Amino acid sequence: MNVLMINGSPRPNGNTSLALREMESVFKAESIETETIQIGNKPIRGCIACGQCAEKGRCVFDDAVNEIAPKFEAADGLVVGSPVYYASANATLVAFLTRLFYSTPFDKTMKVGAAVVAARRGGLSATFDELNKFFTVSSMPVAPSQYWNSVHGRESGQAAQDAEGLQTMRTLARNMTFLIRSIELGKEKYGLPEREKFQRTNFIH
Repeated sequence: MNVLMINGSPRPNGNTSLALREMESVFKAESIETETIQIGNKPIRGCIACGQCAEKGRCVFDDAVNEIAPKFEAADGLVVGSPVYYASANATLVAFLTRLFYSTPFDKTMKVGAAVVAARRGGLSATFDELNKFFTVSSMPVAPSQYWNSVHGRESGQAAQDAEGLQTMRTLARNMTFLIRSIELGKEKYGLPEREKFQRTNFIH
């Protein structure tokens, strides 16, 4: 079993990274394989709604999105971490996730998702909510913890002083591990839930 971890911070050793490493230590102890990829420092453009991915099965812009898509498909869980910018996630990360989720044709049902956010003070819950929407629109269960999945710190490394935040990360990793294992057992016994053909409507038709 494996978890793909996406670091949306431009800082390789910032507080977002610290939070993800706290989770990674638990995953390692639980024999869950992990791979962490930093996205926040890459030049990733946003979606232009060209619709070519429906024909090609991949994004028309050949960058980190297409490179990471097979890793996402193979993963049992996805952790997405971001610093808070104006009560929102890093724009580079949002562009990446928008294209990754929209352009990939594989079924994401029952892959376990978790969002992690880091900030000096505020905007954490808004960013946490923003990231979770990528999971819930894709039939991905969201792993819980003992609090909202966040750590506090301004300068790099300050989150190490946030004892409650780090405990929240460890609890999140343990709960995520339990969910991944439980879902695997459920799939062996019952298979995945039935999926109806998607009906796309709007408020005009």
